[in-house]
Amino acid sequence: MSMQLFVPKFRIEECISEIRECLEKGWTGLGFKTVEFENKWKEYTGISNAHFLNSATSGLHLAFELFKRKYNWSSDDEVITTPLTFVSTNHAILQAGLMPIFADVDEYLCLDPKSVLQRITPKTKAVVFVGIGGNTGRYEEVLNICRERGLIFVLDAAHMAGTRLNGVHIGHDADATIFSFQAVKNLPTADSGMICFKNNEDDERARKLTWLGINKDTYARTNTAGAYKWMYDVEELGYKYHGNSIMAGIALVSLKYLDNDNSYRRQIAKWYSGNFSNNPKIRIVENAPNCESSNHLFQIRVRNRDSLIMVLNSHEVYPGVHYRDNTEYKMYCHGKNNCPHAKAASDEIISLPMHIALTKNDIDSISELVIRYVK
Repeated sequence: MSMQLFVPKFRIEECISEIRECLEKGWTGLGFKTVEFENKWKEYTGISNAHFLNSATSGLHLAFELFKRKYNWSSDDEVITTPLTFVSTNHAILQAGLMPIFADVDEYLCLDPKSVLQRITPKTKAVVFVGIGGNTGRYEEVLNICRERGLIFVLDAAHMAGTRLNGVHIGHDADATIFSFQAVKNLPTADSGMICFKNNEDDERARKLTWLGINKDTYARTNTAGAYKWMYDVEELGYKYHGNSIMAGIALVSLKYLDNDNSYRRQIAKWYSGNFSNNPKIRIVENAPNCESSNHLFQIRVRNRDSLIMVLNSHEVYPGVHYRDNTEYKMYCHGKNNCPHAKAASDEIISLPMHIALTKNDIDSISELVIRYVK
């Protein structure tokens, strides 16, 4: 039996029940379930604002676009970012007409505060921190740099549903935090996300921007008697980024199981770590101190990464790589050779299968193959 990198767990009957309610009510779009899930997410995380979106990618662009408009940033203003992320992070900066400036990563594969400090210029307006795999890295240090210098702090928390730092769910102190509920994330739907602004006014404006700039969404324009109100204003250019009640229904089910699922993922990580302990050929990417990670990923670093992946594939084990150094892509080659730690990590990292259908026997089998073929 093959062992895939990710296999999401859906509680099918519960999800169908949520979806059936949407279909029976005849309300599958924005509102109804999206409002319920936003409230549940705020309750779960302790974050004061939450707006349900069609994807985390939309949320990243929305954050940079909103802050650019709010503070009148210029098109050559800069956002410090990481080269070790999915391209959504850095595409969002470009899509907002800003310039991504790459800082290097540390042993946690998150932004290195020293490198961030070296990249700050008079044009720097924001920093985006990516919690890769659910790891908090040196989150607080980077946040403090932003606070001391008046920079906007955006948290790409795509992997961080359920991550806690010092016992508190991540995201409450960032200017904007974006979560992903894409199909293989810890809190899976088909595709959706959440954007959480620290400032209430930013949340209010975002709700207009995600519905084409219209100042009242369809749900708000329909009263209890079902009378549709067509009198609204369009205040600025917006996007079609809001989520829908079908996805929110699935999310409501997934949220109920998130902490238990993450707890089992941490157990899987312990099994892997125990199997690889004291093996000098295998470097485990550890979680930062005081980080209770979502463990979306379990990553190791090896010298013969590419050949090891081929061997694992031949045994029907299918790991992944998170991620290729973005400066290796044509679009971001302006940052090439500026982040040696990210480049080295990009050549060595493997994400081993990590999902709640795996058993200890599965982990032992995967580990034995890695130990046998690592060089």
